[in-house]
Amino acid sequence: MVSIETFRKLALSFENAAEEPHFEKTSFRVKKKIFATYDEKKNHAVLKFNEIDQSVFCASSDMIFYPIPNKWGKQGWTIVELSKVRPEMFADALLLSYQSVASKKK
Repeated sequence: MVSIETFRKLALSFENAAEEPHFEKTSFRVKKKIFATYDEKKNHAVLKFNEIDQSVFCASSDMIFYPIPNKWGKQGWTIVELSKVRPEMFADALLLSYQSVASKKK
């Protein structure tokens, strides 16, 4: 299980990462682009992956990682069930999400 405190600490440890509101959620951004969100009501995160990373994480878990069921999911946005995910796996996934957004050119 991953708490919001752990999520926040990990996300803000990345270079130039910032926390900002995003509608009713909390977002974590780099270069003003979202790499992760936290939904307190549902206790889940949403991370941005490339297509390959999304397929690996979704295949490796039993409903811990799964694409958002709409066009956003087809673009790599992936739900993570924080009550089920191991902290080490979440840390790896969050780093990949951050890197996928941080490395994109403006």
